[in-house]
Amino acid sequence: MSETTAPVTSPSSAPTTQVASARSVSARGRRARIALRALQVVLALFYGFASALPKLIAHPSAAESFDRLGWGSAGMYTIGLLELAGAVALLVPVLQSVAAMGLGALMVGAFIVQVAVFDGQYAATPLILIVPLTLIAWARRGHNADLLRLVRRRA
Repeated sequence: MSETTAPVTSPSSAPTTQVASARSVSARGRRARIALRALQVVLALFYGFASALPKLIAHPSAAESFDRLGWGSAGMYTIGLLELAGAVALLVPVLQSVAAMGLGALMVGAFIVQVAVFDGQYAATPLILIVPLTLIAWARRGHNADLLRLVRRRA
């Protein structure tokens, strides 16, 4: 038999091979879903505690940044509430994709502000956060149809 010729399998071994292959695919899929869920939890904790909380309690560092922007406390509280809402929505199955897109849009705005106002001092942070948010938005995009059905049913 040459190296390019595939070995012939007997009909009795084919179902066993297919079952083993299906198990490995489902195990990989399960691990991927768990990893994605863990990523969502980590991002939700980051946005809820490390990003939104300082804005919502008017921590001096956050207040100083928003005063420098000229947005004052109203802008700071608004951004903090949007981040907190996004963090909570990352944990709600039907809202996961939309939350990731919304937080991604906030990160685009944060990048622009960092470059335009703060001379790019921390511009890499929002860019780094856009990567996992994009992954979540894409991987959970199937939930968008569920959300649309819910919205249409209530309208």
